[in-house]
Amino acid sequence: MKKIGILLSGCGVYDGAEIQESLFSMLAIEEIGAEVVSISINENQHHVINHLTGEEMAESRNMLVESARIARGNVIELNSLSVDDIDGLVIPGGFGSAKNFTNWAFSGPTGNIHPGVKKIILDVINSQKPLVALCVSPVVVAKALENSGINYNLTIGSNVDPSPYDINGFSDGLVSLGANTVMKTITEINVDVENKIITAPCYMMDATLIEVRNNIQQAINEMKQFL
Repeated sequence: MKKIGILLSGCGVYDGAEIQESLFSMLAIEEIGAEVVSISINENQHHVINHLTGEEMAESRNMLVESARIARGNVIELNSLSVDDIDGLVIPGGFGSAKNFTNWAFSGPTGNIHPGVKKIILDVINSQKPLVALCVSPVVVAKALENSGINYNLTIGSNVDPSPYDINGFSDGLVSLGANTVMKTITEINVDVENKIITAPCYMMDATLIEVRNNIQQAINEMKQFL
């Protein structure tokens, strides 16, 4: 059975991994007959947000511990993982991608990426294994591929349909890092066949639960073609 890693940045859209996108990814992975391998980082997340009020809380939380909430305790540390342990990688969205895996939320495309996250992304791509990045997580892929010389394309959404975010701004930031960007709506995915990178807008667009589920299922079904 193929093993697909799912890289979690915590638990909760505003400071970690987007829970619905994470669970839909796990479901879609099992639906293609593969095994989910939940992965996270044994470090504190950037900060903690009260998801009821949107305000920052005066406490700290560990990404691995928080991700275990989504994975029902079955999560491994990133630094104990080899690319040989998985056949592909999925990165759900959530602000954790722009706060914990990178600091894009604070510094934009000029910011940093966690070295362990950069390594696993590069290892997956260089091993010609498929990579799925959902929602805002293409920013993590772009930071990992910065100055790599790899010619790649991805989507972070569309400026045609409604979005709660600045799609043009995100796209411009991705281009500044060397990405070729493609506009895709919630009913579409982007497939970079050469590099086996699949991206889907998900909650970067105004979307219903069913639309996000279907968008993720599209991406994981496409991933299956590369396994």
